[in-house]
Amino acid sequence: MNSIRTLCFVIAALSSYAALGYRLIQVRRSWRDATYRTLITTLLLQCLTFTMGAVAMGSDSFLGVGNLAILLMHVTAVAFCVSAQIILLRWAAGAGEAVWRTRFWLIAGITLNALLVALFLVADGPARPAEDFNSGSGQPLVLTYLLFFVVSQAIPCVTIFRQCGRYARMTDNDALRQALRMLRVAAVVLFLYCSARTVNILTAASGIDIGVWQLASNIFSAAGIVILSLSLTVPSWGSPVAGMVDWARSYRSYRTLYPLWRDLYESSPDIVLEPSGAASVSDLDYRLHRRVIEIRDGWRDLRPYIDRAPGGAGGAAHRSADEPEHGVSEESRQAFAEAAQIRQALRAKRAGAVPDETGSAGATGDAGDTAEFQARGTDTFTAEIVWLTKVASAYRKLEKSG
Repeated sequence: MNSIRTLCFVIAALSSYAALGYRLIQVRRSWRDATYRTLITTLLLQCLTFTMGAVAMGSDSFLGVGNLAILLMHVTAVAFCVSAQIILLRWAAGAGEAVWRTRFWLIAGITLNALLVALFLVADGPARPAEDFNSGSGQPLVLTYLLFFVVSQAIPCVTIFRQCGRYARMTDNDALRQALRMLRVAAVVLFLYCSARTVNILTAASGIDIGVWQLASNIFSAAGIVILSLSLTVPSWGSPVAGMVDWARSYRSYRTLYPLWRDLYESSPDIVLEPSGAASVSDLDYRLHRRVIEIRDGWRDLRPYIDRAPGGAGGAAHRSADEPEHGVSEESRQAFAEAAQIRQALRAKRAGAVPDETGSAGATGDAGDTAEFQARGTDTFTAEIVWLTKVASAYRKLEKSG
């Protein structure tokens, strides 16, 4: 079981160092920010806590003092919890509330660490087996020491869970809201660690061997710290990741629109706003915007060739859109109807056949055609992209089906 415990400490330490390294990249532009400095302190304490945990699993002494690594791990864990509370206050609380709450947590942390050091020395911690500080082994002073430590970890978990829910509802910053929600999840997982650790201590004091279930506390601890490390860095990487997701979504739409744009361009070459390659490949938003406009212009050029007669392809498409089908949404039916109209109109234009019923409308530029084309709930550019992507997907399926 010691190998699994060591692995859990190593995972927690590595995630802590990764979060610290990521945040240190921003040191030049952010060092003057007090919140940033508090965050770096929090991550340093987190790294030290789990480094000492890994050291304690590998040796009974540190710097020649027995169980010193365990004491340092517990003391820095308390300081880490206090620092995490302070960074949360700086993130979300008002200036006045943050000041007095910070003082409270600093005093509480210093007092508790002094108590832990005193209990460690009174219990003759350096001379005891390391296993005593894992389970307590029924020794009253060691048991008191461990229970104080567990309580010092459980209380911040409860307060962080409560505060994060309230602050997440108050903030308008999406990245901060996501960080607070992740921090709330971390608090739950770490509270489970505290609960499992309490069970380990009390069962050992009662002479009950729970076997492999003792590892639950280590697993919860490692999982909670990984989530916590992510939550402490998400305000800086959340926006870039969201930007990448938006870029991928735009690129997918850009590629989906291509077959429809290509056929409209072959039918009406004048719809192209700029020569091919005029825009930078990296300027995806501009290229997507241009493609949407060109598709719209190409569709308008096809108005004279739309057959709206009851027996025509366009009319049949509209009838199918009006007739409910099981498992098909109204929006999907509309998309297929519009795709069918485009396909029919392109064929009519290639053949030079202007339907009798729509020829005069196309010649005069009847406003009804334009209104029908635009009345698809596309009041924003994003909504227009979504709608045209659906039409382009339907158009591709119709082309594949022949």
